[in-house]
Amino acid sequence: MAVLESELFQLLEGTADAAFVVDAQGLTRSWNHAAEKLLGYRASEVLGKPCADLFEGRGKMGAVVCRENCQVLECVRVGQEVPNFDLEVKTRSGRNIWVNVSILRFQDRRTNRCYAVHLLRDIAQRRRTEDLAQKLLSAAKDLVVLAEDPTAQAPVSALTDQEQRVLRLLAAGKRPTEVARELQISPRTLRNHLHHANRKLGTTNRLEAVTHAMRRGLL
Repeated sequence: MAVLESELFQLLEGTADAAFVVDAQGLTRSWNHAAEKLLGYRASEVLGKPCADLFEGRGKMGAVVCRENCQVLECVRVGQEVPNFDLEVKTRSGRNIWVNVSILRFQDRRTNRCYAVHLLRDIAQRRRTEDLAQKLLSAAKDLVVLAEDPTAQAPVSALTDQEQRVLRLLAAGKRPTEVARELQISPRTLRNHLHHANRKLGTTNRLEAVTHAMRRGLL
């Protein structure tokens, strides 16, 4: 192994981001501790193996990104810049997670070998926020329909004070675990309050309950 390659691999071992290096043939050449922690694979399980077979990575629209004829590697081979992109990958446990990927091109001047350095960051929270925003947008469109047709709003039973507190906290962006902690109730009790609120409002989930309660002026 050339000295410059060794220095690169040692540098990546100390990074906080999950990092691994792939050669021009798509084989994994380096795998740091953060990658092991994020994806579950030990270095001994991935070194020398095609990264495409490990991750089964897919883009936002479900298209397969990690494959034998990888476009990322082709861009690296010809020296073309690769913008950051989001990727859904499979961990060793079989769980799918979303990561943001940065690609750095590294060429060893001594051997002239070209490598693609992959830096991965977990973006699960960002994806949850995006999904919530999409649901809120959908709910907002439903509310516009209700506003245009007041007769579409069926009568509802009054919410209890605690049910209103729960929905207000959810409307403020609190997660269920945070709501339960703030109200000093158990998760089971929180689920019961949401169940009763949904029954009274004629809704099926907490997002619908919040939006409908706000539209009716109950919060």
